[in-house]
Amino acid sequence: MSSQAGQRTINLALQGGGAHGAFTWGVLDYLLEDGRFAFEGVSGTSAGAMNAVVLAQGLMSGGEDGARAALADFWSAVANSAAFINSISTDGDESPRLVPGLKLMNLLTKNLFSPSQLNPFDINPLRDILERQIDCERLRDCSPVKLFIATTHANSGKLRLFRSEEISVEAVLASACLPTIHRTVMIDGEPYWDGGYSANPAVFPLFYYCDSPDIMLVLLTPLHYSETPHTARDITLRQQELAFQATFLREMRMFAHMREYVRDEVSPACRFEHRLTQVNFHVLAADELMSGLASESKLIAREQFLLMLRDQGREHAREWLAENADAVGKRATVDLSRLFY
Repeated sequence: MSSQAGQRTINLALQGGGAHGAFTWGVLDYLLEDGRFAFEGVSGTSAGAMNAVVLAQGLMSGGEDGARAALADFWSAVANSAAFINSISTDGDESPRLVPGLKLMNLLTKNLFSPSQLNPFDINPLRDILERQIDCERLRDCSPVKLFIATTHANSGKLRLFRSEEISVEAVLASACLPTIHRTVMIDGEPYWDGGYSANPAVFPLFYYCDSPDIMLVLLTPLHYSETPHTARDITLRQQELAFQATFLREMRMFAHMREYVRDEVSPACRFEHRLTQVNFHVLAADELMSGLASESKLIAREQFLLMLRDQGREHAREWLAENADAVGKRATVDLSRLFY
């Protein structure tokens, strides 16, 4: 993507997290409004994949203003697709929870019934939203950013990345396919589940296939929790969150180890090592906010909740830019060795 005069180019790695992806919407909205950065590559998983594809569609159709409008339209459609208000308010709506009936349904899908039994007609509002808003054929031909959408092959556990020229509604749905909630997504005869099982998100394609030295990680899962769970339910939820975080942490630890390995070399011997010395990592996260939200709130598509997350994303992006914008293109703003191991 050719940036406008004065813009610096960055890559984005967008984590998944269900409805919490509205936080990433806010981050992207502020970056687009600020206008100092253009995007070369965008890697996304689950909600991050949704944000990535909608961002690309909006940029393709109307530039930065078009991208902001596309993201707003998408998340508004997600909120409006809820058949009924699926949460109750606590603490000023900052930590909504599922109503008891939906908690029971969620429990049944995890332990007794499969999505194909509970949803034999494969009704998925997200499919309808994406089909209305995303022109996949045009994106495959002329996406303004390099897209990398992570999915997991259900029969092998292997990561399957769908790149710009392979983008389809089914690929995006596969990236967000939790098998206890959604039916397995079939693509070319192969079964796919949520990309979070194998990469949340995949960072290596931004390193290997993009030219920009700057990679911004927009994280939805806390890197550190303030409390240790004690109840059986909370322990189970923490196990699930750690499982989805594990592949990402391993990948970032590998980057940290490799950078340590080549750090003392006066002149890197090969292109790979030179790239390692040049790449600048940045992290935009909200550990305090996210650790304070109930895990089940990832399933809540209530408009007021989504708008709160968007506003928080905008504020965190504003604070990050105020402190770190001048570093982009020059140096990393996070020490990988301290953050990831």
